[in-house]
Amino acid sequence: MLTLRSSPASPFGRKVKIAASVLGLMDQIAVVVADTGDPAEPLRQQNPLGKIPTLVLPNGETLFDSRVIVEYLDHLAGGGRLIPAGEARFAQLRLQALADGLCDAALLQVYETRFRPEEGRNAAWVANQASKVSRALTALELAPPAYEGAPRIGEIALACALGYLDLRFPGSWRAEHPALVAWLDAFAARVPSFEETRFKG
Repeated sequence: MLTLRSSPASPFGRKVKIAASVLGLMDQIAVVVADTGDPAEPLRQQNPLGKIPTLVLPNGETLFDSRVIVEYLDHLAGGGRLIPAGEARFAQLRLQALADGLCDAALLQVYETRFRPEEGRNAAWVANQASKVSRALTALELAPPAYEGAPRIGEIALACALGYLDLRFPGSWRAEHPALVAWLDAFAARVPSFEETRFKG
């Protein structure tokens, strides 16, 4: 049995769970919540960075981060399903990198207000992170991914990134990005695990 250390609200953990579901592997994975702020958390022995998601293999070895984990899951499922071969591979990896970068910039904005006292916050730094999100959304709005069969890793990563914006910045991105809204609605209708993994806390 594989063990996924994550948290319900993590967009990167959600990406792994949706990928596993698409591949038909969720019945082989136990999801165990990790508290990244707890110094006694076993996650810190499983992943020296103390970050989620981390995948614990049956032999005790671990894989991280989400990009490595989803590639491993694709390998377990026979390969080429989430991450295709040839030129198409790089298109998916590029889309995943853009979506993950969007997520990183959104997360950093959240962390700035959650963990830093108000008097120590850097408005210019927060604005820089927000501009990364804005530029990524603009680029994606101009060319949303095309649907071709089962979802692949770039599409899954993008859906999770947009889902995270809905969670932490509700409504802020939707009005100016109708093509992406339509794309996400179609993805959600097509991939049941998107709703199943939505954080409802």
